[in-house]
Amino acid sequence: MAAPTVAQWEFTGDYFENCNCDVVCPCLFSPNPPMTSSPTEGHCDVGFGFHIDRGTYGGVALDGLNAAIVGRSPGPLAEGNLSVALYLDERANAGQREALQAILSGGAGGPMGVLAPMIGTILGVKAVPITYRIAGKQRAMEIPDVLQMSVHALPSLNPESEIWAETGHPFAPTRLAMAVGDAGSTFKDYGLQFDNSGKNGHYAPIRWSNS
Repeated sequence: MAAPTVAQWEFTGDYFENCNCDVVCPCLFSPNPPMTSSPTEGHCDVGFGFHIDRGTYGGVALDGLNAAIVGRSPGPLAEGNLSVALYLDERANAGQREALQAILSGGAGGPMGVLAPMIGTILGVKAVPITYRIAGKQRAMEIPDVLQMSVHALPSLNPESEIWAETGHPFAPTRLAMAVGDAGSTFKDYGLQFDNSGKNGHYAPIRWSNS
């Protein structure tokens, strides 16, 4: 039986993350190969927020939508067995939600397709109200009663600029801002609960596609 056809898709927008590692995360900054070092707390609790400025999935427009992924890894990411939850913008129609789920689960290829083999369990997929804010060198996302997450840029010797790193991160391979979680960066759902205030963060403009 032939594999199902995956639509061509692309989008531009913004993303940020906040994990429970001390600044900076050894997944990206370590003498070892990327994602093979143990998180500073032994496990990884991480949230990713996404805002799409302009995008399409096949003939489906994705402009202006938000989404989030929250996950827990029991050890180094490269060892896999991640548990993840997907949160999709409740403003999206059925076609848009299907597109977002395909992209964020990795089923439609692209950057999440690289990480999909590391996912052991998808805890669930929910359509929820998601607020995404960009204010200078700060990023913030809110899902009422579930997620409050925000980060700000680490101080730089150049006060007008962030500290940018070219890490090869699959979400933003060309440049990634170094950041730290603001107070109150918390998550609670699916039996998971964490507080990543004062912990590692990143943000960057992104351009994703499966081509």
